[in-house]
Amino acid sequence: MKDRLSYLAMLCFAAAYAVLATLVSDAYYQLILTMVLVWACFGLAWNLLSGYTGLVSFGHAAFFGLGAYTCALGQVHFGLSPYLLIPLAALFGGISGVAIGIPTFRLRGHYFALSMLAYPLAMLYVFEWLGYQEVTLPMMREQPLTYMQFSDPRIYTFIALGMLLAAMLLTRRIELSRFGMALLAIKQNEAAAEAAGINTYAWKLKAIAASGAIAAAVGAFYAVVLLVVTPVSVFGMLVSSQALVVTMFGGVGTVWGAVIGSAILIPIAEILHAELGSRFPGIQGVIYGAAVIAVILAAPEGLYWKLRDRFKRPARKDKLADINADAAPRATAASTQATPRHFNTEGAEVILQARGLSKQFGGLKAVDDVSFKVYRGMILGIIGPNGAGKTTAFNLLNGFLTPSAGEVLIDGRNVVGLKPHEICMAGVGRTFQVMRPFMRMSVAHNVEVGAYVRAATDAQARDMAQQAMAQVGIASIAAKLAGELSSKELRLMELARALAEQPRLLLLDETLAGLGQNEAEELIAVLRQLADDGITIVIIEHTMNLMVRFVDSFVVLDHGRVLTQGPPEAIIRDKSVIEAYLGKKWSNG
Repeated sequence: MKDRLSYLAMLCFAAAYAVLATLVSDAYYQLILTMVLVWACFGLAWNLLSGYTGLVSFGHAAFFGLGAYTCALGQVHFGLSPYLLIPLAALFGGISGVAIGIPTFRLRGHYFALSMLAYPLAMLYVFEWLGYQEVTLPMMREQPLTYMQFSDPRIYTFIALGMLLAAMLLTRRIELSRFGMALLAIKQNEAAAEAAGINTYAWKLKAIAASGAIAAAVGAFYAVVLLVVTPVSVFGMLVSSQALVVTMFGGVGTVWGAVIGSAILIPIAEILHAELGSRFPGIQGVIYGAAVIAVILAAPEGLYWKLRDRFKRPARKDKLADINADAAPRATAASTQATPRHFNTEGAEVILQARGLSKQFGGLKAVDDVSFKVYRGMILGIIGPNGAGKTTAFNLLNGFLTPSAGEVLIDGRNVVGLKPHEICMAGVGRTFQVMRPFMRMSVAHNVEVGAYVRAATDAQARDMAQQAMAQVGIASIAAKLAGELSSKELRLMELARALAEQPRLLLLDETLAGLGQNEAEELIAVLRQLADDGITIVIIEHTMNLMVRFVDSFVVLDHGRVLTQGPPEAIIRDKSVIEAYLGKKWSNG
């Protein structure tokens, strides 16, 4: 129902805009109407990469300009029609997106943004050096329709409206698909997305290819409308900034953001440029700069999200209380107070083995010659005081860090050097010490992301997510946004996301951290049930008082080394363990 309303809203917008274009007769204002659509479409192209992945691009003019010159030079030198050149420009844009993405996605944060800026600047100088300072499309008076040279400017507006509607529909389809979910997961927490089995590098390449294709097609149409192309007009900083600003102003990560921003900012900037441009050169840049400042101060995520959050009706508190009560796993006294299981390792299959695992950061050895085995069906607890190297060891086990020495064997296969998503595909699920939910996504969509690694279809992923949520007792809060959850609910949701991957081995990094006594006992009940269902668990914890109730064996780390290993009843009486946790005076007392 929601999807239908979204598509209906797009069609209503297109119909209303078409009526407006029909009523406007002045050629200048008609051009403004066309430019609003052009920049909205270009903003959607930028949004497909930066809005959904969070990787801010200052260089989308590279694709826009490449499309513009493809159309201009194709017509000048080969006499080709724009009807052929616009799709050809899209093809070139997609290929160039992949070519740019392969080296550039190895960078992060502001390094990525600055490196993207280099591409349009380089192309600007290349096209100037090639002698294409100004390319004018020839007038085709004998075949004007074949070359999109219309006497009625409204036709350009209608074509631009069709391109924008197509871009909006494509963006919405992507947004609702596995593609869009993967991109949003990357944006909100790339490490969590990798741990959930998402090949972030591959998905980002697909995103920049699609983004570059749309941007290049828009640039080609822009050349047709203006009939002249210069390097500055298509590769200049103002071009990239327009795509970024209209989308940020309207709202990133949504179909409507670029449309809202373009509809407000482009007419203002164009009219002021026409009226005051001779006296105040660069006034368009001033308008865009002011828009960015206004958005940062009043609506950091853009107008769309600001208005959506303000007018979204909150759920009734009493209803939420009932939901939260239903969501809580039913923990009985017997389950939480039960003594540890006595796991028999004799004849058991080794599912995970660390052999001589070490990790050195400069002169610091965070993990030093750590070895242990995890048997199928076991619950292994890795404990130790703060700074003992527990989380570093976990990051070595599932590919977030590469060991300086040693091996990690899963089912006898050395997985050192594999990416986290590849280790996830091998059957290893992971949660994090610092919770990493996808805050703008619902609980169901958060868990569904984890199911993508196994699911062949989106429908299958939804079914697997439902099953995982039911396992941990959060099926009744599936529609809630992750940003609205309590700490316990977030822990359960992250556990459900890992379970949706259908792992054989779960790595849980301080899953009990930040929980009250009753909440921790409820989560312990869930973990015991998962172990009884045959899932192997390795859990990190700082304290032992709850761990001794459900783990089969402990590995105690201290200063990066294995202090001791053994069953809970032996570990809690070990003087070296007591000394590591409490100090020598306690062990001597």
